[in-house]
Amino acid sequence: MSGRNPTYTNPEPCKHLADYKLKHGLSGYNSLQKSLNTNPNGRTAMDRSQTKIPRCSFCSGYQGRLYFCLICSTVSCCNLPDSNHAFLHSQTEIGHEIAVDMERAELFCCLCCDQVYDPDFDKAVMFKQTMEIPRNSNGGDKENCNKRRKVISKAVRDYMNAKDLVLKLGRGPNSCFPWGLRGLSNLGNTCFMNSVLQALLHAPPLRNYFLTDRHRCRTSRKSSLDKPCLRCDIIDIFSAVYSGDPTPFSPARFLYSWWRHSPNLASYEQQDAHEFFISVLDQIHEKEEQSRSSHKDNRDCHCIAHKVFSGVLRSDVTCTTCGFTSTTYDPCVDLSLDFDLSDGSSKIVTGKATNPSEDEDISTLVGCLDLFTRPEKLDSDLKLYCQQCQVRRDSVKQMSIRRLPLVLCFHIKRFELSPLRKMCKKIDRYLQFPFTLDMTPYLSSSIVRNRFGNRIFAFEGDESDISTEFEVFAVVTHFGKLESGHYVTYLRLRNQWYKCDDAWITQVSDRVVRASQGYLIYYVQKLP
Repeated sequence: MSGRNPTYTNPEPCKHLADYKLKHGLSGYNSLQKSLNTNPNGRTAMDRSQTKIPRCSFCSGYQGRLYFCLICSTVSCCNLPDSNHAFLHSQTEIGHEIAVDMERAELFCCLCCDQVYDPDFDKAVMFKQTMEIPRNSNGGDKENCNKRRKVISKAVRDYMNAKDLVLKLGRGPNSCFPWGLRGLSNLGNTCFMNSVLQALLHAPPLRNYFLTDRHRCRTSRKSSLDKPCLRCDIIDIFSAVYSGDPTPFSPARFLYSWWRHSPNLASYEQQDAHEFFISVLDQIHEKEEQSRSSHKDNRDCHCIAHKVFSGVLRSDVTCTTCGFTSTTYDPCVDLSLDFDLSDGSSKIVTGKATNPSEDEDISTLVGCLDLFTRPEKLDSDLKLYCQQCQVRRDSVKQMSIRRLPLVLCFHIKRFELSPLRKMCKKIDRYLQFPFTLDMTPYLSSSIVRNRFGNRIFAFEGDESDISTEFEVFAVVTHFGKLESGHYVTYLRLRNQWYKCDDAWITQVSDRVVRASQGYLIYYVQKLP
């Protein structure tokens, strides 16, 4: 009997989906195809062009998420916490638990109130996308179209051919995406995972490490006693994404591996993208350091996670009476930044679209960094024990960056606890950020010299050979309400932005990215 992880329980798949498929098979998926429509950007949704605006059959509402019952075609809404008519429909009509999100063409269990994943449904949606290719393609003679239709009709008889069909037809010469750009299937509220994975997959140092097979695994995948190797599963994702296959990839094995290593997070509930990012780095570090001598902290760690993301922060606490300064250094893998609200106030998300041109609702990344490194007077209960005065004194604290990492991750604090209502709220505020960022003003050498009137003196740790110029390559955004939001990643590849919305990849303009509400912003260091 194994005692490796007695607290872990494998989350079971949705029973209602299993019951639906046992009773109805794939007939519902087949009949649904005629109601799907793929736009020129490759995004599939329920077709609304031939019908009036869909409304909830219970409240006649048309805003928010609407769900289409696969059994009776009833449309119902699920706008938690205000209403959940999708759940009410499944209660009044037994066996009507499975529906389709009309906007995103994804399966939804009305009883579980959660997205559910079925590869057979994904194949049906992908096949519909390939059906649209001849119709949307520019040019081409009738003979070529007939040949394509023959290929398509053959795939109808076997959904397993849908993947090969996409490979043959491709995306067309005018919409060729960069190598390594591939969608990730949503496995049931896993947009938080997909958004962070897209950023990690396109971080140049990580990509170079995992694609050159530098990891040597000591865990046998055939052994049921060992936890699966998370880094091996990450390598599998890198290999699949950079294989050239344009069809969406399912990171199911990685999700299972992450659950095994983080049993407290093993559920189909939405998770925080920042917490997931930190969890993955911790697991990579823990697994790699098991085969090496342990370190007291991350400062001397040589695992790939800390080689890429780890920097060092400097904290100076100065006595306001005598000027004595206490200095400490701490490793970090990201910088958590507060909004600079000096020019306005935060707003709780109402679910309505806001205008990013309103000055009071805009902050800048540079302003957030200035706030982070600004001297701060500590509260009276945090007085410094001054070694020179031998008593507790009022003090001023100032943060700076002692050492820069190869990849900078800025965590924008969009979620905070309201002291009045004692509940979490989301800060609905736009953040302007530069595509190229110079971190020189925030280094310890610059901060300390400015503190002493820019006097020129030798500063321990000056690294003139290390570049302080960074370029943005990924932005993880969050939109919607706190309880029912959605994560999307924007990737900057070859000076062009691409929107990664789970399985869907579309090309977007700079303006679209600048108007988004960034949550995690990733910069990579320019080589000197």
